[in-house]
Amino acid sequence: MTAWMLIALGGAAGALARYTLARQIHQRVGSGFPWGTLTVNVLGAFLLGLVVTGLAASPLQIPLSALLATGFLGDFTTFSTFSYDAVMLERERGPGRALLYVIGSTLLAVLALLAGMSAGALLS
Repeated sequence: MTAWMLIALGGAAGALARYTLARQIHQRVGSGFPWGTLTVNVLGAFLLGLVVTGLAASPLQIPLSALLATGFLGDFTTFSTFSYDAVMLERERGPGRALLYVIGSTLLAVLALLAGMSAGALLS
């Protein structure tokens, strides 16, 4: 299977997983704060750290990275929705809440990436 096919397959699965998870979170906690987007981005950062570190020595690194990192996680996480959510929070709830969302999301995603990298190193 070619790299572009792996990316397309992973991307389709990642987009469906994001939609499903974000929708379930929205149904459970409501729409006052973008918990769904925050969750998929932080979880995606953790999984990316796990995948890239865990696959570093694998002979299947290139095809699995195309499938999982570029494909699945590329479509699972969403910078455009994060940006939109930040603008809507600023308009509807004020700049303080939007700034908290932007800083909190970024910090949590970086920490999750580092945690995923640590977990990947332990598993490899």
